[in-house]
Amino acid sequence: MKAPDTAALLEDAANRIADVSRPDLQIMLRRAALLLRNSGSIAFEDDMEEALRDLSGEFGKTRNDTVRLIVREWMEKNTYLPVHNVDEDSEVDGTA
Repeated sequence: MKAPDTAALLEDAANRIADVSRPDLQIMLRRAALLLRNSGSIAFEDDMEEALRDLSGEFGKTRNDTVRLIVREWMEKNTYLPVHNVDEDSEVDGTA
């Protein structure tokens, strides 16, 4: 099972702010600050940005998650990364 990302944890904490302990909130905010500090942005041409927005909407993912997915699939297809195999015990979302 995949661990939730920092953004998902922060959104969850925002939805139940009264229930989140101060130490947990500090940890989440420090992780978010670290990610922001180390993040880089890739700027694309307008037509590519529009296509990414459309595709992200179709996938129900963020722009960055969509870019990661595209790059990973390209790297797997071109043998820069091993293909991610799904075995019988793997969880799937039920789509083909």
